[in-house]
Amino acid sequence: QVQLVESGGGLVQTGGSLRLACAASGVTLANYSIAWFRQAPGKEREGVSCISKSDDFTYYEDSVKGRFTMSRDNAKNTAYLQMNSLKPEDTAVYYCASTRIFTPQAMCRIKDWWDDWGQGTQVTVSS
Repeated sequence: QVQLVESGGGLVQTGGSLRLACAASGVTLANYSIAWFRQAPGKEREGVSCISKSDDFTYYEDSVKGRFTMSRDNAKNTAYLQMNSLKPEDTAVYYCASTRIFTPQAMCRIKDWWDDWGQGTQVTVSS
């Protein structure tokens, strides 16, 4: 069974940076596609970024392109989301998710596609 634990959230000022981590246990993360989603109060959970299990693509939602970078360290069984130039609209609970199924880029934003989820980490960007 996949267990995902997010960390690295916090309070940061506009323009600041945070690095989120998603640590996996019980599985070899290299065999999984990984995604980051976020959910702001009163809004739907939205896909932010995803990396295929073969590492042949990394997807970014338009509003984070050029500011967020997703990566994975298979030796540490951990995925990361480096977030730079943060804006107040980035405030949300950030979740990582995984699936062992081959994931086309079109599925990165579809939350029902993903099988396993972490508990989330809060990111708050003050103006």
